Amino acid sequence: MTRRRQDPDVCGVTAAIAVVDGKWKTALLWLLESGPHRPAELRRQLPGLSEKVLTEALREMAADGLVHREVYDVLPPKTVYSLTAFGRELSEALAPLSDWGHRHLENLAEAARSAS
Repeated sequence: MTRRRQDPDVCGVTAAIAVVDGKWKTALLWLLESGPHRPAELRRQLPGLSEKVLTEALREMAADGLVHREVYDVLPPKTVYSLTAFGRELSEALAPLSDWGHRHLENLAEAARSAS
């Protein structure tokens, strides 16, 4: 959210959505809930996610305080990402929204079946 911090009058919901905006951030939050992951592990679990987009998303999430980046001084270099307490808090806050989204999809499917 670093590029959006300048407006203190923004709605709280808008600010929260801006932090997880994009195709991959919620999936990355979900994966990191299970524990620390290396970037290659995250890419393997999210087919279609390019290294460039993964790097950008993780950098933005780190700048927003959602993830912690740990770099180990070994050869070959090793980097591990994990959720911060703030990231866990966001993930927990998104759980009811996820539940609502699943109910919404079920309602849409039911409406489509009824219309046929």
